[in-house]
Amino acid sequence: MTPAESTQVVLELERLRGTMEAGFARVDGALALLVQRSDQTDKQLADHDARLDALERGRWPLPSIAALTGVAALGLTLYELTAR
Repeated sequence: MTPAESTQVVLELERLRGTMEAGFARVDGALALLVQRSDQTDKQLADHDARLDALERGRWPLPSIAALTGVAALGLTLYELTAR
């Protein structure tokens, strides 16, 4: 290999290195954006979970009240039938 060819190879390798660095920087930026969006999604999911838990806590007495009302209606019906 002649010195001119050696110089050309070195220059091409340097250009390739620059291209690779630019590509890696672009990929790194895209990955950082994806991580940021993932963090935002995680925060939104946590917020939705908290809101859903709050709704479920506020709703728990409804089935109990319905069951108590049914039992009270049954008790009144039995009372009326036995009182005759």
